[in-house]
Amino acid sequence: MAASFASRCSRVSRSLFRGLSNNSPGLFTTSHEMTCSNSFSQLQQQRTFIQMRTVLKVADNSGAKKVMCIQALKGKKGARLGDTIVASVKEAHPNGKVKKGKVVYGVVVRAAMQRGRCDGSEVKFDDNAVVLVDKQGQPIGTRVFGPVPHELRQKKHVKILTLAGHIA
Repeated sequence: MAASFASRCSRVSRSLFRGLSNNSPGLFTTSHEMTCSNSFSQLQQQRTFIQMRTVLKVADNSGAKKVMCIQALKGKKGARLGDTIVASVKEAHPNGKVKKGKVVYGVVVRAAMQRGRCDGSEVKFDDNAVVLVDKQGQPIGTRVFGPVPHELRQKKHVKILTLAGHIA
């Protein structure tokens, strides 16, 4: 009888501690548990492909400021560095060549998702950015702002590389 009473008391105390820890999350956590939870939350924020409804910055002087990806032309999951996308202009300068609401093509020149290089290094950027191009692949703008990866040479976007100020 004493053993059954002790087991019942331990079950009650465990349920009480669970209730306390659920209601006040910082009460019984140690510093190790907090660092593990912080690293876990960073792992949850992994970078992904540029997919449908992703908002991207425009890295040229075509007149658009922000575009939203409608479709990645290559690949099921989404677009990466150097891939072409179809996008809709969400914000634009009033005197630019491209107006708000226009459907345009764009080449991804910066992506937050890392991409491995053949020498073993990886390249990733802080933001997602595109350069707007026409159907033939020629850039609409005359200048490209910010860094551009040299992987665009393999994807046959040499004109974008010549317009860029900095090649990463």
